[in-house]
Amino acid sequence: MLTVHHLNQSRSHRVIWALEELALPYEIVHYQREKNMLAPESLKRVHPLGKSPVIEDNGLILAESGAILEYLQETYDPESRLKPLDPAHKVQYRFWLHYAEGSLMPLLLMKLVFNSLGKPPVPFGIRTLGKALGQGVQKAYLNRQLETHARFIESHLAANSWFAGDTLSMADIQMSFPIFALLARGGIPNLPHIQAWKTKVENSPGWQKTLQQGGPLSIPGED
Repeated sequence: MLTVHHLNQSRSHRVIWALEELALPYEIVHYQREKNMLAPESLKRVHPLGKSPVIEDNGLILAESGAILEYLQETYDPESRLKPLDPAHKVQYRFWLHYAEGSLMPLLLMKLVFNSLGKPPVPFGIRTLGKALGQGVQKAYLNRQLETHARFIESHLAANSWFAGDTLSMADIQMSFPIFALLARGGIPNLPHIQAWKTKVENSPGWQKTLQQGGPLSIPGED
């Protein structure tokens, strides 16, 4: 049986969702974030990076969301239910699988970090300076970058039901966390097609079962 090492409030919800969509049996080992929101040291006993998600399958230990999703699809999805067959859609599938963590998530992580410079645990004496620095970087660079990415995604979803074709695929599962983070942190108005995609995801039986198994997913916003 597959084992998912699952950290609360994390990207590992995507792996649980993929397993639910593939109807695979699995077990979850749950981990809770520390007070500083970092993963516990116990995860390093599973994988040297101490990150989640990690899966175990027949002696294989595999980290990284994209690698895990590709592995699950290639190993347990012979009918290609979660990978498009159309050549053009395959190109989109590969793009969004890599784009999610390669292009979008670094910006969203920077947004979280710079938005936190004026708050604990930053020392009280430098919070005013930290807040000014964080707001300056966001105004000069981050906000414009996120606007560009949001409009790019919005344009794609205006012309496509899902990220890679007409049905749900691993590309959608991979994009779920950064899309939720973008809507929580981006502060960008008028994204109806992204919002509609998010609503479809939230209403899907697979995602609802994911929340039952993995717990709620609440991504910190700008406040």
